[in-house]
Amino acid sequence: MSLAQEMFAIAPAMGKANLSASQLKLLSGKARWIYRVGEAGFPTIPTIVLTRAAWEALQSERTRKDVRLRTHWVACLFKLVDKDGAPPPLVVRTSAAKHNAGLMPAKLGIAAPANPEDSVDPHRALAKAIKNAFDSYGFGHGWTGRPDDDRSKQIILVQAQTGGEIEQFLTRNGTTGALGPAPLDGAPLPKLPESVDALVALVDAKAGRHMCCAVAVQRGKLQFLSARPFQASAAADLEAAVDRVKRKVWSPQNAVSRVDPARLTQLLHPRLKSTGGAAPIAMGLGVSPGAASGTIVFNPEDAARLRARGKHCILVVNETGPADIEGMKAATGILTARGGMSSHAGVVARITGKPCVAGVRTLSVDASEMICWIGEREFRTGDQLTIDGSDGTVYVGTLPLAQPHIGGAIGTLLDWSDASRKIAVRTNAETVESAMTALSFGAEGIGLARSEHMFFSPERMVALRRMILSEDEDDRSQAVNGLVGYQTGDYSALFSAMKGRPVTVRLFDPPLHEFLPRTDEDIEETAASLGLAVRQLRLRLERIAEVNPMLGHRGVRLAITYPEILSMQMQAIIAGVRAASESQDEPVAVEVMVPFVSTASEVAFVRERMNTIAANSGLLRTERVKLSFGTMIELPRACLRAGDIANMVDFFSFGTNDLTQTTFGISRDDAPTFLAAYQRKGIYERDPFVTIDEKGVGELIAMAIERGRAANPRLKIGICGEHAGDPASLKFFSGLGVDYVSCSPYRVPVARLTLAQATA
Repeated sequence: MSLAQEMFAIAPAMGKANLSASQLKLLSGKARWIYRVGEAGFPTIPTIVLTRAAWEALQSERTRKDVRLRTHWVACLFKLVDKDGAPPPLVVRTSAAKHNAGLMPAKLGIAAPANPEDSVDPHRALAKAIKNAFDSYGFGHGWTGRPDDDRSKQIILVQAQTGGEIEQFLTRNGTTGALGPAPLDGAPLPKLPESVDALVALVDAKAGRHMCCAVAVQRGKLQFLSARPFQASAAADLEAAVDRVKRKVWSPQNAVSRVDPARLTQLLHPRLKSTGGAAPIAMGLGVSPGAASGTIVFNPEDAARLRARGKHCILVVNETGPADIEGMKAATGILTARGGMSSHAGVVARITGKPCVAGVRTLSVDASEMICWIGEREFRTGDQLTIDGSDGTVYVGTLPLAQPHIGGAIGTLLDWSDASRKIAVRTNAETVESAMTALSFGAEGIGLARSEHMFFSPERMVALRRMILSEDEDDRSQAVNGLVGYQTGDYSALFSAMKGRPVTVRLFDPPLHEFLPRTDEDIEETAASLGLAVRQLRLRLERIAEVNPMLGHRGVRLAITYPEILSMQMQAIIAGVRAASESQDEPVAVEVMVPFVSTASEVAFVRERMNTIAANSGLLRTERVKLSFGTMIELPRACLRAGDIANMVDFFSFGTNDLTQTTFGISRDDAPTFLAAYQRKGIYERDPFVTIDEKGVGELIAMAIERGRAANPRLKIGICGEHAGDPASLKFFSGLGVDYVSCSPYRVPVARLTLAQATA
């Protein structure tokens, strides 16, 4: 394309613009909307476009006494002149794809050049305004060298200045999404001619998003000046998308592809309505979305008491563990000094739908004294805090919250998304409450039921600790038998709630340190409940203590060293299946998954014993149950030996949390202390515990799938780590041929929409 073609009219005063494909590609920001509105025949302010390259060529031509480009430029300027022949005052504007606070405001009231030389002389009004506009993009004297600044894409607009009143309005209501015109920023809607309805419909159809329009109103007639995108609420965007389909502007597939999945979480949780000018007192990691305000409490018991009295509270702790589950459920929000996206606090908060801010490095908690410090400020029980689990901010006091707006639009959009989605979406859940929440969001099964999470209550914790602390096989067998009853009821309720949908039960995978008493008070209470002397219990704790429990005696290693634990779990699963099958018409579909394997021989050991127990139960001879066996792939060696393992299982489910941890050699709980610095310094582009590391962890997953399916073509593939709820990670997984993903209940809508977009 010649430089002469880089100065052209997009809305001539007379006639219509006739742009080439190359010229159309140059249009960005306001220029795009001006061209589209003018092309559709709506009265539009006369406008021409000039690229930086063309402007620099005009300036270079001045030194060579060449006038060919200048002649073309003057001809362009004459396209702003109406049929009366009088040159209008001019306006110079920038037109960037994205808003930048440093861009030059529109320069108004510029006199038309008196002669061709004045039109390019930077000491004259028009050329000076053009030069200043281009300089404001960042490539003038103040250029910062930002990599996103692309000289070839920079354009400015020269427009005729209109008469009449300049008015602004939104094409759709920013809160409800209803088709406008709608007032902007709470200002009253100006009086506009009836023709505004046609303009609103036109711009909405062309842009496919909320727009802020500027028009001139003169003697009852409208003239379009410009438009820019407006950031509406997630609910408004969703309602607008569905409305465009009803108006036949979009197809259902268009609506599915145009809604940002990450914003759906705003529809499912409360959010800050306004900070009222309040500044955050701390920043952490937003690990579970939504906002919450309440009274500070430092222990689960106080959280439960406040909830029983109908009060909101924020549970403030250094870090959470299994003993805190009831308090986390009772609290309105959770604030921790340590931890990250895949920490205990983050995982449980997302499952239960609680806002959570973790890894607040300026927070220190003294739970025994019921006091905490955030920076230099001291807080005690009863003080008020507000947290925002979406961005990790912490505020003093109670700030106003906007409650979630969930209408029929989200269901409609997700139904459309299911029509094109090819990958199933399951949920991670261990309780009927969580499972029902996930089902209401469209989950198609449970992809991860963590069996050890079923013991997060004081009574059950005692039974679990009795098993862990048993001295010999007889003690352990006795303790194990006491656990069967608990799990039978849990499994039966879970299977019944899912009504024939698949439920993947992960065998015990408790890093033992998470379930053992740590404080003096907890040790004394545990000793009393187990009938042991405190000194005796401390000696037992010392004997089983591990230096690195996350890589220690857990997962399949427990099932092999303590086969009675495996037997107990299988008995409980079988009893739960039997109880559920007696109360429902659908067959019970249960998938038993062994975690933390690194060798095929480990899988063979567990499979043999599981099949023996199932065969002896008579369960395999009935059509009332569909039983399958698989493994969780979460260690690099398991990925490398996936072919060997695949011959022994029906499915793989990738535990991306631990696979990321073991591949990088980074503790996911300790990572927040240095990952932020890594990202600031460009060492890591993204937190690998939030978005999957495609080049390392992702390559291991792809290799394991390829090797696994080569050995077992019928192998089912699932993803059950926290990455299964992250849109960027889901797009990557969609290209690997997986059968399903499993995420926290409140992320199910995000996964459904993202996977539909990835399929399109």
